[in-house]
Amino acid sequence: MERWVQSCRRELLDRCLLWNERRLRHALREYEQFYNQHRAHQALAQAAPLRAVPDPIIDPERIVDLNIRRRDRLGGVLHEYSPAA
Repeated sequence: MERWVQSCRRELLDRCLLWNERRLRHALREYEQFYNQHRAHQALAQAAPLRAVPDPIIDPERIVDLNIRRRDRLGGVLHEYSPAA
């Protein structure tokens, strides 16, 4: 739990100004989803707890044409990166 609180504070709470409890709860819900579904974890070989690591791309043709999409969460405080479909 301490590790989660430290990550939440460092990656979220130190970077945004929250005006009231409603905004705080919304930010914490967004961060929890980001933490469990997208954020890479070193202890899990760069996988997220609720998502497996994708297969590596070894074909040079696919690497050249790799198109990455960025999704901003919480007004740009958190960023999610994924291959564009």
